[in-house]
Amino acid sequence: MQKRNFTGVLLMAFAVFAIILCLFAFPHDGLQAALRGVSIWWDVLFPALFPFFVISEILLGFGIVHFFGTLLDPMMRPVFRIPGIGGFVMAMGFASGYPIGAKLTSQLWEQRLVNREEGERLVAFTTSSDPIFLIGAVSIGFFHDASLAIILATAHYGGSLLIGFMMRFHGRKSVPTSQKSTSSGWIWKRAFETMHTARIRDGRSIGTLLSQSILHSLNLMFVVGGLVVFFSVVLEVLTSAQVMNVMYVLISSILQFIGLPHELSQAVINGLFEVTLGAKAAGNAPDALALSSKVAIGAFILSWGGMSVHAQIVSLLSHTNLRYLPFLIARVTHALLSAAIVLVIWEPMQIFRDSQATFFPQYEPTSPVLSYLKLMLPVSGIVILASFTVIAGLFTAYSLLKLVYEKVGGTR
Repeated sequence: MQKRNFTGVLLMAFAVFAIILCLFAFPHDGLQAALRGVSIWWDVLFPALFPFFVISEILLGFGIVHFFGTLLDPMMRPVFRIPGIGGFVMAMGFASGYPIGAKLTSQLWEQRLVNREEGERLVAFTTSSDPIFLIGAVSIGFFHDASLAIILATAHYGGSLLIGFMMRFHGRKSVPTSQKSTSSGWIWKRAFETMHTARIRDGRSIGTLLSQSILHSLNLMFVVGGLVVFFSVVLEVLTSAQVMNVMYVLISSILQFIGLPHELSQAVINGLFEVTLGAKAAGNAPDALALSSKVAIGAFILSWGGMSVHAQIVSLLSHTNLRYLPFLIARVTHALLSAAIVLVIWEPMQIFRDSQATFFPQYEPTSPVLSYLKLMLPVSGIVILASFTVIAGLFTAYSLLKLVYEKVGGTR
């Protein structure tokens, strides 16, 4: 065991030393990559994530998350095998994007509202892109086609739900977290009592809660920004040093094997490190390439998330006992599923593209911060409502199937 740990440390030290040498050899490229990373963080990530970081902290402090947890518990447990409080995490994760789902899950774990297996299931399928980035930045900003948003959203969020179904089999022998309730009776009454109990247990005044929420969110935003800049620089200097050529050849071979253009290998490599760089490279790929292939790679990159997002998730879960391997397997599976869904639904979805082009709000590349602020509330609100609707629909379908199964004499 000690030898294995020493080998890992040695390899890590070698990689860091190699990156430092590349930075000395290509300082200009590293600086330009750092500036691009800072621009991505300030123009895209900060306005999209910071408000949700603050809101999630406040909602936890006021007990509103616990309120929704009690209401959704009868639906979330049979469908996804997670406590009802996971339904709120699912809605917030889909509406605000990575890494909100991991942040909320780590907080729930700290309060012992989820155990390790439930937390791993929750992080696996609530880590997704936010709709503002998917619509404004990717569909309109990178692909210059708003009608692609419905295809990307169907593949991305549909893949997330499929991952949620698959992850219900993860840790099947683990003991589920019990739903804590101070009383019995009508579920709305229990939900309000749970919220009241959580608020009393928190005990912070409104001023203290708001200031601490802002401080914690700012700290997390600087961590996110630092990781984005770091991986942007690493990708650029390794590319300048020709170190990435081996990966380009490997990815090109894989793409050709599955029938996709090898010219998209640049987008895949960029997306493996940073999702924004990869999605932009997919959108800017040569026009001669099939649009369906470029969108499939874009969906793959959005669902994978990039090593920058993975590092953010690991950072957020570092103080918990949640493992990284289930999350990694879920990301790979989600990425492959999303790309496959795009290719499967591409032709049937063409009839919706013209009508959808005028529905989605406009994104102004010259004023990204203002555009995100204008889009954030309506689009995210729609996604939150849609998430709760999907949960209710899935529970209804589950209940009907269970009823039919019992009627024909089956046993559960």
